[in-house]
Amino acid sequence: MVLADGDLLRIGGTEIKVMHTPGHTKDGICLLAGGAVFTGDTLFVGECGRTDFREGDSKEMYLSLFGKLMALDDATIVYPGHDYGQKAYSTIGEERANNYTLKKRTIEEFVRFMKES
Repeated sequence: MVLADGDLLRIGGTEIKVMHTPGHTKDGICLLAGGAVFTGDTLFVGECGRTDFREGDSKEMYLSLFGKLMALDDATIVYPGHDYGQKAYSTIGEERANNYTLKKRTIEEFVRFMKES
């Protein structure tokens, strides 16, 4: 199935919104449903996805993190694709406050940060 940013999927009575979130890979997506976001390899608890792969792009990761995910309500539950943190899930508000990769930076500063990480 080919999906695009903003597409809505329906499974039973549940509506799922597709968010195109490139950065880790060019075709990365997050899925928003019922007050939760399933972030795959874009956002982890306390971390974000790597961008040093062939299809990775730090500028796109910045736009995905700050332009899309950080625009979500603080109460949105974050379910990452991997359990790398101290706990398996978090919220957007917790990540905004505690995730060092989400520290306020310009896009240029973020790109340098990702190269150094």
